[in-house]
Amino acid sequence: MTLSLDHPIGERFFGLRLDTLIRLRWLAISGQTLAIVVVQWLLGFTLPLGACLAVVALSAWLNLALRLRNPGARRLSDVEAAWLLAYDILQLAALLFLTGGLANPFALLFLAPVLISATALSPRTTILLGILAAICAALVGLWQMPLPWATDGTPMAPVLPPLYLAAIWLALAIAIGFIGVHAWRVAEETRELSEALAATELVLAREQHISALDGLAAAAAHELGTPLATITVVAKELARAVPADSPLADDIRLLREQSERCRTILRRLTSLEAGDAPFDRMPLSHILEDVVAPHRNFGIAITIAVPAPAGDEPVIARNPGLLYGLGNIVENAVDFAESAVNVVATWSETEVAVTFTDDGPGFPPELIDSIGAPYVTSRGRNRWRRDAPEAEEETRQGLGLGVFIAKTLLERSGAELSFVNRAAPAHGASVTVRWPRAKIDISEEGDDPALDEDVVEDPVPRTGL
Repeated sequence: MTLSLDHPIGERFFGLRLDTLIRLRWLAISGQTLAIVVVQWLLGFTLPLGACLAVVALSAWLNLALRLRNPGARRLSDVEAAWLLAYDILQLAALLFLTGGLANPFALLFLAPVLISATALSPRTTILLGILAAICAALVGLWQMPLPWATDGTPMAPVLPPLYLAAIWLALAIAIGFIGVHAWRVAEETRELSEALAATELVLAREQHISALDGLAAAAAHELGTPLATITVVAKELARAVPADSPLADDIRLLREQSERCRTILRRLTSLEAGDAPFDRMPLSHILEDVVAPHRNFGIAITIAVPAPAGDEPVIARNPGLLYGLGNIVENAVDFAESAVNVVATWSETEVAVTFTDDGPGFPPELIDSIGAPYVTSRGRNRWRRDAPEAEEETRQGLGLGVFIAKTLLERSGAELSFVNRAAPAHGASVTVRWPRAKIDISEEGDDPALDEDVVEDPVPRTGL
């Protein structure tokens, strides 16, 4: 029950929407214009007003051009988004050059484009934008026009010592690196969780399709039973009415044989003898056998143990999420076991528990606290070539989604999972799945009479022809 995808769930980085960058730039343009107006006219400081407004107007013109030439819903490639964010860094550097360089408090805005890149673009793009921001900050720290200040008899503009300006640049560079890495890590975890949940939905949808086919088979068996019984009755009456030496006798006999064959197939579809019959509910021991059966042919002995007095055995709904979750745990145990896997079921009036143990190496100590999180994985053994020499044995590297999906699906059913290593002198891993009995046991809900209908009754009375 491994997750196999012919194509990745999606691109690792989905890129930015053009509309998002346009809106953010309009916000920056508004803030820059407001700052220029306040400093020039309200505070009375002297600015190179024409040059500052020209730089802001260039951003406004770029925004209008982008809006007219491209639909807002378009997603930018990594390179396209990088160029637009690089322009924002250069535009901010130009404004800071005109207004005091690193002495300008707005120099902190160098962080904004890097932060945006860290949340949506690739690490390589974020690193390049961080380097560009650091270089621009260094340049405006070395060369800049004087800091705007009042000229109506008030003290002259403060002159910051070079050491202080260097400290500001260092603080900016560290902030760019730290905030960029932190934002990328948080966004990466969100992307991993989103992809893992998408994989979970794909697996669940596949299992639901399989269950739907089972239900369709059961419905077809039920619906076809009545007309097939009618055909059988008519064939019997024809056999009685037609002489044995009639040319039609062989055809009638063939019709009766084929109708009986169809009835046998329908009975198998609605009985346990079919092996994969579409039952909605099964005792816990049958559920476990159903889960374990696909993994018995890989050279590992699998045993199932249930309490001896099984009179109050819980009956469980047979749903795709439960089957996949338990099956994935069994598969992992078989992958890492040396010779045996044990499945032990216990229950009481308040709780139902199933414990899976193997005699393999156990969980890696460095991963045991993270088991169940997406993309937590270790290299497994090759289940298909257990007899191959060690030098030739091929190992397979998973995405680490299997246990996450299993844990998610089982927790949806109300289960709690625990992952531990077996206590010495034994070795191997132990996984316990535990449910409150009230959430998993449906034996008190009554039996479905449709499940007991394994004989199709004749719908019409016998009459002579």
